[in-house]
Amino acid sequence: MKKEIFINSSSSETRIAILENDQLVELYVENPENQRMVGDIYKGRVENVVKAIQAAFVDIGLEQNGFLSFADIDEEFISFTERVDTEDETKGAQKKKRSRQKPLLKTRQEILVQVAKEPIGSKGARLTSTISLPGRFIVLVPNSDSVGVSRKINNAQERNRLRRIARSLRPDGFGLIIRTVAVDKDTNTIKVDLENLMREWNKIIQKAKKNRNVGLLKKDLGITSSIIRDLFSPDIERLAVDSRKLFNEIKKYLKDVAPGLLPHLELYTKKKPIFDEYNIEDEIEKSFARKIWLKSGGYCIFDQTEALMVVDVNSGRSIKERDHEKNALKTDMEAARVIAHQLRLRDIGGIIVIDFIDLRESEHRNRVVTELKNELSQDRVAFDVLPMNAIGLVSLTRSRVRPSLLYRYSEPCPRCEGLGRVPAKTAVVTQIERVIQQKKTETKRRRFILKVHPDIAEYLREGTISLVRHLMLKFMVTLNLEADASLKDDEFELMPVRENKSK
Repeated sequence: MKKEIFINSSSSETRIAILENDQLVELYVENPENQRMVGDIYKGRVENVVKAIQAAFVDIGLEQNGFLSFADIDEEFISFTERVDTEDETKGAQKKKRSRQKPLLKTRQEILVQVAKEPIGSKGARLTSTISLPGRFIVLVPNSDSVGVSRKINNAQERNRLRRIARSLRPDGFGLIIRTVAVDKDTNTIKVDLENLMREWNKIIQKAKKNRNVGLLKKDLGITSSIIRDLFSPDIERLAVDSRKLFNEIKKYLKDVAPGLLPHLELYTKKKPIFDEYNIEDEIEKSFARKIWLKSGGYCIFDQTEALMVVDVNSGRSIKERDHEKNALKTDMEAARVIAHQLRLRDIGGIIVIDFIDLRESEHRNRVVTELKNELSQDRVAFDVLPMNAIGLVSLTRSRVRPSLLYRYSEPCPRCEGLGRVPAKTAVVTQIERVIQQKKTETKRRRFILKVHPDIAEYLREGTISLVRHLMLKFMVTLNLEADASLKDDEFELMPVRENKSK
């Protein structure tokens, strides 16, 4: 499979596009206002322990407290205070015996935590007490004794070789995970990576000891740097960058850790924008579309809410087959491939419900689900797909690490606040009627100033016998209608003339 990475750097943001066989499959955006948080390590303080939901809320110095589920607390968890006071990480002291019982967190307890999922909407960051420090070739896991090898390394002989190296290098009290890019690397190369990570960890512990307050201890790499560290491997044919500064930074990094990848690095210098040159902008625009057309003539509708993502598959103009079952199967199979691609590209996480075109045959329903799973297997994010039910619904979950592309690239509408619909003008008039009746009774006044949005003002003035005149006759009041563009469509102010003051 042909894999390429293109990086577009501007004054306001950096965009990283990952292409497979010339098709955009992942897009990352980094800007000063929306920096990556996953992997950041904090000194936190437990603010509240809620046994009913088996979780604790932890103050890490941000506006919202982080969420720490008991399930995300390592069985060998010990409090931050005990760890920094009793262990000498610098010398790699012998690991102490620890209780294997699930910990009971206490309010005001200080702990070390790492961000596992970024804040989404009103929800704070998802935290874990199992700290891990990723390097180029290995991942260092403090307070562990395990050794692991990436599942993507398929060669059994190479897996065994790397496992032996990891076991020989593993410091006491630490676990090691061998990464995919460590294939064919010698012991010394991996050892240098380990030594760098150990120095990092010691700095984190020393900083935690000195800092009395909660807050950030270690900022993980930005999106661009982490992409280079985690994804730029020999199977990437090209990494093209349109910024000379960023090109030089990546070049310097590769010289130190992976000089063999330098021939794959390219500085893009054409006048045409890099994302336009490789048709990436068109794919990005398509990723925001609510309707995605299929080649067969059918289409998919994507509706994202805070609770879940709903996808509706429709046959549309797809009527080439006379047999309805064959036509539905063909459309559903194509939709399964498109949906899997869009979920990955849009970075949709959480619960997803897909309404496929109804299929009578259970064999056909199974084929569609299998096709969906096969396409999702290309995704680096974990997923779980349930069988299709009798009415064509497929439910699945996809791990949510960060807000979706839609939320990162847009802001909620200030008018509808994400609902997607606004109150009808007739509903606004009904509200005005209710308030007129209420204010007339409360104030004993009959003359009012009514301020409304210009569109509502025009609606109230329409017709020979306008609505505003109808209101005056109905309630026996005088209304001075004023248009105010600062008001929303459904907002209005009703003020007695004498006081000229909102009630």
